[in-house]
This record gives sequence, structure tokens and C-alpha cells, in this order.
Amino acid sequence: MLEVQNINVFYGNIQAIRDISFSVEDGEIVTLIGANGAGKSTILKSISGLLRSKTGDITFDGKSIKGTAPHKIVAQGLAHVPEGRRVFLQMTVEENLDMGAFTAPRATFEDSIANVYERFPRLKERRRQIAGTLSGGEQQMLAMGRGLMSQPKLMMLDEPSMGLAPILVEQIFDIIQELNRAGTTILLVEQNAQMALSIANRGYVLETGQIVFHAPSSELLTNDAVQKAYLGG
Repeated sequence: MLEVQNINVFYGNIQAIRDISFSVEDGEIVTLIGANGAGKSTILKSISGLLRSKTGDITFDGKSIKGTAPHKIVAQGLAHVPEGRRVFLQMTVEENLDMGAFTAPRATFEDSIANVYERFPRLKERRRQIAGTLSGGEQQMLAMGRGLMSQPKLMMLDEPSMGLAPILVEQIFDIIQELNRAGTTILLVEQNAQMALSIANRGYVLETGQIVFHAPSSELLTNDAVQKAYLGG
């Protein structure tokens, strides 16, 4: 479904990612793990069109999306839930969800919002509440719900567990698995490597902008080097 081929991204003169290539198959959960500054978020921003690679190509659903405007990438079925949630704090929950549907046909809005409220009952309870007054966990649910409003085939999630209490982390990861079982392919960037690998099919390990390991998650969970570096082994 997604293929990234030989991309190199710079911030000014500083190279953030080097010759990155990887793929995500239809129906998978694939995770990118690595230390802060390894380039994980930069990769997601490059895929969603927020940053541009100087080389290579990015194909989604068989079509190149390199150089495509971000809103057109969303319209093709690729949603990006950014690090730090980035909800519209002065808007209500429902207004935030409405913003997530701006690339989708208006006729699908009612079905989409009903689907989001079914998956996130807390959002339905708080649909008239200002987003800035929600808890961190509720804001993460809202960010994910807003991403779902575009009816994506593939959802990219950047650090969904950041700053959340352990019980909320479990809830968020349960929701990610539910979304995947319902047919959404997931590309997950996550600092909590143990949790990410526990739900993913495959994982890629990044160090200083390069992929250094790639294997099924079950293998990465038992890899000595990965355990020592990322799993507290």
C-alpha cells in the first residue's frame, strides 16, 4: 500500500534522514521505533507532504505522491495524526471532527461522524465541549477521530501514547488494534517500543536517520541489541 524509496530529507544543511526505504502492506500494522531525534517524525512528515525529499519516491496505492500537496494526499486516503495531538484548542470536539472531513464528500459526513462516536463514546459525550478543556487522553482520541473523518485507507500515528498515563496508553493501543481489524492499515511511530512491537506485524529500527534493523515484531522483541537499546533489557 505504501512504498518509500531512497528518501533523503534535510533541515537546512542538516540531514535528518538518509536513504530511507521501507514498505507497508495492505492490512498491516508497521512500527518505526528509535530514540528521540532518530528521524521518525520526519519520515511521516515526508510521506504526508509536509516535508520534501531531495531524492527517491513515495508511492501510495500504486501512485507516486512525492511532491503532492498535503490535502490531496489526505484525499487519496492517507491520514496523518501528528505528534502532540495538534487539535484546534478553541473549537469544540465536533468542530474539530468537521475539520477532519474537509477532503471527504459531504454526503459521507454523517456516516463518518457516527463511526467516530461509536469508536470513541467519550467524544460523543463531549461533542459540544471546547477541545482545549479535554484531558490529554481525550485530546488524543479527538486527534485520532479527526484523522478517521477522512475515511483513510492508511493512518499514520505519531507518538499516540506520549504524555498519557499507563491505563490510557493501553486504551489507545486497543483502539489502534480495533481500527486495524476494521480495515485501516497503520504506520505507527512510537517511543514506547515494547507496546508498539506488541501490536505490530513488523518493525523498523532507526538510528540517526537510518534504518538499522527490520524484522517481524516477534523477532525484534527478542533481539538482544534492540532489547538493550529500546526495551530496557
